[in-house]
Amino acid sequence: FFQLGGCGILGVGIWLAVTQGNFATLSSSFPSLSAANLLIVTGTFVMIIGFVGCIGAIKENKCLLLSFFIMLLIIFLLELTVVILFFVYTDKIDKYAQRDLKKGLHLYGTDGNIGLTNAWSIIQTDFRCCGVSNYTDWFEVYNTTRVPDSCCLEFSENCGLHSPGTWWKAPCYETVKIWLQENLLAVGIFGLCTAMVQV
Repeated sequence: FFQLGGCGILGVGIWLAVTQGNFATLSSSFPSLSAANLLIVTGTFVMIIGFVGCIGAIKENKCLLLSFFIMLLIIFLLELTVVILFFVYTDKIDKYAQRDLKKGLHLYGTDGNIGLTNAWSIIQTDFRCCGVSNYTDWFEVYNTTRVPDSCCLEFSENCGLHSPGTWWKAPCYETVKIWLQENLLAVGIFGLCTAMVQV
């Protein structure tokens, strides 16, 4: 099951990479940190661990089974550490994330950054928000009173050049953060199930 799960994650990652490019690449500091790349790396890692466990069980090899157990234990401890650090340093993570996202806005619409451009367009359209902390974040990018067309209440060509009254006012960072908090239960259940499978 562990190995099949890894195959599934790897498959989704490859599909995203082929069809969506670098979708969900929002960070300018970590341009390779896209949804596709994360899924590919995670899927490959899980597949390798599952493979070691399968071979160890089939061959009844104590060394492979011990290696499988140690790798699972390391992953479990890393997950636990990440969760604890996340809750301890939430404020610092928030500040860093917002600063990095604002820096990434300057790459919007530029050559070689189609993933970042698509990700921002989708987020602003789906979450009905504009900019990281507010729509004025885009003024620094364009050096004028303008936002991307995905910020418009009603989409049309060059609608981002119109008055602020025609744009979404909600900040994307807070909007997405609230959405994640509202869906925290589902994420928590998924994390708990993953941890139980590992145990």
